[in-house]
Amino acid sequence: MNLLPIPAFSDNYIWMLHDGKHAIVVDPGEAEPALAVLQRLGLKLQGILVTHHHADHVGGVAALRAATGAPVWGPAYEQLPEPQFVTRVQGGDQVDVLGGPWQVIDVPGHTSGHIAFFSSHAQGANHQPLLFCGDTLFSGGCGRLFEGTPEQMQTSLDALAALPGNTLVCCAHEYTISNLRFAQAVEPNNADLAQYLQHCQDLRAAHQPTLPSTLKTEQAINPFMRSRQPDVIAAAVQFDSQVNPQEPASVLAALRQWKNVF
Repeated sequence: MNLLPIPAFSDNYIWMLHDGKHAIVVDPGEAEPALAVLQRLGLKLQGILVTHHHADHVGGVAALRAATGAPVWGPAYEQLPEPQFVTRVQGGDQVDVLGGPWQVIDVPGHTSGHIAFFSSHAQGANHQPLLFCGDTLFSGGCGRLFEGTPEQMQTSLDALAALPGNTLVCCAHEYTISNLRFAQAVEPNNADLAQYLQHCQDLRAAHQPTLPSTLKTEQAINPFMRSRQPDVIAAAVQFDSQVNPQEPASVLAALRQWKNVF
């Protein structure tokens, strides 16, 4: 299998997985970049996976489906384009398409019905697990809480953290450098974080994506996945004295508010 992050808009990625003949795409905010890659590589689109309803993730679904006839799978409880053509899925469901079966995981927080897609053996000769997480988890960060609560986001990140550490994390935006700069404000003494930031800066300097990350990496450097760590708790309390240090969701809420104004 081949995994491609297709740039879209200013900082989105449309993820494509293909085997040289067939492909799936995830969160096509616009159709043209995906169609161009399909044509260039001579691929037939077998499916479109959608994690949530925001326009920069679904804006190209209708045109892509019309051009290819590919089926669409999306969250059960969110409004999507051409709903009559969408197979609705939720946590516990399974999608059987290229690279799957894909386990559907409920990950509300960024939006109320956000889902993720996970395959335990999708990528590479070593059958490395693969996670398409939309805007729930970013490298070094998490999505803004537009519709959900800190408690929901904490539960969602905990669900993702329970997946294998070598899982490739396919986030939908190139936010890594700015996220890591915030992470360093939270944990200035985190050596893993400093090393990872330098690695990602080198990638961007070479015009390469910083993604995918891995869950093992995120658990070492991402403050939103480290809300139970003493240094992260202390930083959150320093930002907001009302934080309950015994409640990871309270810590996460403070981190999210801090990041919003960072």
